[in-house]
Order: sequence, then structure tokens, then C-alpha cells
Amino acid sequence: MLAALSPGSDFKRYYRGRMPRLAFAVIILMPLMYGALYLWAFWNPFNEVDRMPIALVNLDAGATMEGKPLKAGEQVVQGLLDSKQLDLSVVSEGEASDGVDHGEYYFSITLPKDFSEAVVSPTSGHARSAQLIFTYNDANNYLASVLGGDAAQQVVSTVSAQVGTQTFDIVFKQVDGMLPQVTKAADGANELASGLVTADSGGKQLASGVDEMSSAVLKATEPLVGLTSATGGLSPTEVRSVATRIDSNVTELDTVLGDAAVAQSRASDAVDAAVGRLSKSSDPAMRALATTLAPTKQFLQTQGVGPDADGPLAQLRNDSSLLTSQFDTQGSPLNTFLGLAETGALHNDILTVRSDMTKLSDGANELSSGLGELKSGSAELAGGLDEAGKAIPKWNKAQQDALAKTLAQPVQLSEKYENEAKTFGTGFAPFFFSLALFVGGIIAWMLFTPLQSRPVAQGLNSLRAVLASFAPTLAVGILQALILYLVTVLAVGMRPVHMVGTFGFMVLVVAAFLAIIQMFNALFGPAVGRVVTLAFLMIQLTSAGGIYPVETTTKPFQYIHWVDPMTYTVNGLRQMIMGGVDYRFWVAMSVLIGIALVCLAVSTLAARRNRQYTMDRLYPPVEV
Repeated sequence: MLAALSPGSDFKRYYRGRMPRLAFAVIILMPLMYGALYLWAFWNPFNEVDRMPIALVNLDAGATMEGKPLKAGEQVVQGLLDSKQLDLSVVSEGEASDGVDHGEYYFSITLPKDFSEAVVSPTSGHARSAQLIFTYNDANNYLASVLGGDAAQQVVSTVSAQVGTQTFDIVFKQVDGMLPQVTKAADGANELASGLVTADSGGKQLASGVDEMSSAVLKATEPLVGLTSATGGLSPTEVRSVATRIDSNVTELDTVLGDAAVAQSRASDAVDAAVGRLSKSSDPAMRALATTLAPTKQFLQTQGVGPDADGPLAQLRNDSSLLTSQFDTQGSPLNTFLGLAETGALHNDILTVRSDMTKLSDGANELSSGLGELKSGSAELAGGLDEAGKAIPKWNKAQQDALAKTLAQPVQLSEKYENEAKTFGTGFAPFFFSLALFVGGIIAWMLFTPLQSRPVAQGLNSLRAVLASFAPTLAVGILQALILYLVTVLAVGMRPVHMVGTFGFMVLVVAAFLAIIQMFNALFGPAVGRVVTLAFLMIQLTSAGGIYPVETTTKPFQYIHWVDPMTYTVNGLRQMIMGGVDYRFWVAMSVLIGIALVCLAVSTLAARRNRQYTMDRLYPPVEV
């Protein structure tokens, strides 16, 4: 161990001089650059997705639900903005399209015109999921589209109310079981309504009849009220006394009438005899008297208390006997009636009957009125149940399945790709081509001398000296690019949109990278130049945005991104391989041409400087 640190060891070359110490430091830090620098740049890109600029377009025209306007699109837009999951910018459809095409936005989210209509579609028989359209452009960044797909799922989860299909199958079963019951109830209500129509008619007739009966009863019992009251009419005792007097008087009348009848009979016989004699007299005066007495004779024979007078008297005697018998018989109807009248019960019963008949009449009228209201209510009930039966959706199995799917997935992701990379390899080809061509340049400059010493020492034009080394190396680089291109196209299966343009741009990338590496070697010498080249490669890889969107990398690399040559090689190759050529391609081409020219110019200045030899050039402290 001590021998390794002794002055005779290889470490002695790095003890003295600024460049050896710098080279030694770079060697020690190289693993750190390739390890820690890469980890630092891409420490947690998936957690930085909210930095990616995304366009949000709301085309929703709204809908109507239960008579009220619904703007579901506005609610979703506000919810997405409040969630802060993405760096969203609400723009028009045209702005979003241009932004995605030209890389201002990595992708766009569009709410279509019928978004609200789809949201309320489960209330109809044609349920469908609302569409949320994501439009990607792989020519911007392939991994950005991949990250966008993950973000899309989160957005859809945010917008959707996740509901299980099984829950809604249960709802359908409940609806299916409820529909026959509602239909049955509707049928019953219709029958009830029909029956109540008849009942209402009968109730009106009943009320009319009861009114008539009540009037008749009240009229018939009106005299009995006064007669049976304690203060009005005869008492039962008085009635019995009157009946006894009537019976006695009838007996006396019968005797008198009998005597009168006998007397009348005698008088009739006397008058008859007198009229007979007078009518036979020769004296006209006597015969005239007989004529005068003839009416008297006729009256006595046919009128007065004659033979027919006994009939009414006999009937009167019978009625008097019947009345007397009723009074004399215990429990007879007449005695019962008089007993009730005597106690006041009959009077009270009559009053009760009158009162009840009045109540019955009022009740009948109320019943008739109630039946009318019940008839109206039953009709409304039947109509309501009919409407309820119609309102319950009678969906078939396909419609039920569609509704269940819609309720389980209210918002459906719809993805569109512009300049789509068909495979993972195609998406990352621009970055790996850039990396491969830069590494190819490093290897090529290991075979060729970046600056040939003899032409420089002989005073050859510095530019010619630079081009003398650059030209053959460029030829090798072009051969490297051709082999890489043919293998990936013919063997691997990549299909660039612009076949010739892709290879042509690869040649430009080779020229730029070779010029950069030559410049480093010319400025710092082959040893240190190679080390600087490796370090520069690492910086390019971490800031070019070839893998992850540059917005997801650590802040310093976002600033380096704009001056990183590999940024423009990746951009140009993306548009050649995946399509969508816009101003970025021409910017990339101009930048790479400029870099190549600038680097060749710097190498020319370094060659002019190298015409003067120093001890460090004759005996380089660091050799690789």
C-alpha cells in the first residue's frame, strides 16, 4: 500500500501540474457523474407529472335533468383544476390542437359536446358512458404519452363515481320485482275508482231517500210530540175515563134510539092509517090533507130512526166494546201504549227517533259528499299509479347491461394518438440513436487523431488541418449511422415516417457530435478531452428530455435543456421517425449546423494555438 504511494509509482504523474490534478479529479468523480447525476436528474419523475403542461378543452353543451339545466362539463373542469393533479390550461379546441402539435402541451384533455347528455343518459333506455378524450403526440415525448396514460386513469377516477355493477344488478332485480306489484296496485286502484263511481251514484240516491224519509217521519211524529208530552194532551187516566163515559153513553144512546125507533114505528103506522082514510074521503079537503101528509108518511118510513139506523149504532157499540176490552185486558196494545205515554218513554222515544232521523239525513248527505271526494281521489290514485307504472323503466336485458356498465363506469377514457409510436422502441429510438451516435463518435475519435500534429507543425492552414481529421472520421461516422439505420429498419422492424429524412438527419447528428468531440480534444488534448467528452455525454443524457419530459427533471437540468445539443438531435429525430414535422425540426437542424460550424471554428483556433509546442505537449502529463 505504501509502495503505491511512493514517488516511483504511477501516481507521480498526477502530483504536479494543474491539468493532471484536474484529470485525476474528473476520473475520481466520473462514477459519481454517471450515478448520482443521473439519479439526481430523474429522482422522482412520476411525482412531478403535475409540472407537465396539459391543455384542457370543454366543449360540453350541457343537458337538462328533471327540468333543470346541467353543466357537467363545467363541474368536471373545475374539479380537475382544483385537484392540481396536472398543470392544466383551459383553452379552446384550436389552441389545444396547435399546442399539442407543436409541443406547447404534451397532450390534451377534451370534454366532448355531449358530455352532459351522456351523464344523464342512465335515466333513459340508452345509457352510455361519458367520453373523456385524451389526445397525445408521441413526437413530443413518447414517455410523456405513457405518463399521460397513467394520468388519464387518475383523471377518470377523479371524475367518475366508481360504483360496482353488482349493486346495480340488485337495483334491477328490485325494479323487476316492484313493477308487477305497482301494476297490480294500479289495476286495483282502477277497479276501486270504477266501484266508487257506482257507490257515489248510490250514495246520492241514498241521501235523497233518507231526506224524504226523514221529512215524512218528522211530519208524522209532530202531533205525537205534543200529545205524548207531560204537559200536552190527555193523560192515560183521562183517556180511560173518557173511554168509560163513551161506553156508558153508547149504552144510553142505544136505549134511547130503541125507544125512539119504537115510537117512530108507531107514529108511522098511525100516519099511514090516517093518510089511508083521508085519501078515501069524498071530501076534497080531506083528500088534499092526505096528500099533504104523504111526505110525512114517507119520512117516517125511510128517514129518522128507521130500520137502517141500527147499523151505525151497532158498529159504535162494537167499537166501544173493543175499546173497553183493550182497557180491561192487561198488556193489551192500548194499555201498553198508554203505559209508555204515562211514563214519558214514548215521548222520549219519539224525540229520539226524530233526532236520529235528522242525524241520519245529515250523515247520508255527508256520505254522499265523501263518496264524491273519494271518487275524485281514487281517480287521482289510479292515474298516479298508472303513471308510476309507466315511469318504471321496462328495460330489456341489453339495456340493463348497458345501464349497469354505465353506472359502474360513468366516464370512459377515449385516447387519440397523433404521430403514434407503434412500439416502445420506436418511441425511444430518437434518444437511443442520439446516444449511439455520440458514443460512436467517441470510438471514432479513438481511432482517428482529432488534430494531426505534423500538418499543424508544418504550418498547414488550421482549418484544413481540422478538416483533414474531421473528414475521414465523418465518413466512418456516416457508415456507423448507415449500419445502425439499416439494422433497426430491416432487422428490428422500425418504420420511420420519413425514411430518407431520418437517415439524412442522422448524418447531421454525426457531424455535430464529431465536431463537438473534436473540439474537446483539440482544446484539452486527447486525454483530458476524452474525459470531458464523457462528462459532457452524461450532462446531455440527463437534460435532453429524451426519456422523461424535461419538466419532470430536477430544476437545473430544465435550464441546461435549452443549450443541450442532444435536445435538438432528439427533437429532430422524433419528427423524422414519428412524423409531425413543424418549426422544431428546422430549429433543430439550424442549431446542429450552427454547433458543427462553431465547434469546427474553435478546433481551428485550437489548431492554430497548437503550432507552438510546449513541454506539456511534448511530454503530456496525462495520457489515455
